[in-house]
Amino acid sequence: MPKMKSNSGAKKRFSLTGTGRVKRKKAFASHILTKKSPKRKRDLRESTIVKKCDEPRMKRMISTSAR
Repeated sequence: MPKMKSNSGAKKRFSLTGTGRVKRKKAFASHILTKKSPKRKRDLRESTIVKKCDEPRMKRMISTSAR
């Protein structure tokens, strides 16, 4: 049986916190920044936690071992 591969794109975009939650960056912060307010751009800089319902899927993509 071949080994399960982790999702390379997901590995670069998501990381696990110390408590086992999944951390992600916020979207819409890369271009067309002139029309966005400074407050909105400031809030987009911070990372956030993935929703509980999406967590199992993200963990499966990040991990190299099969469930």
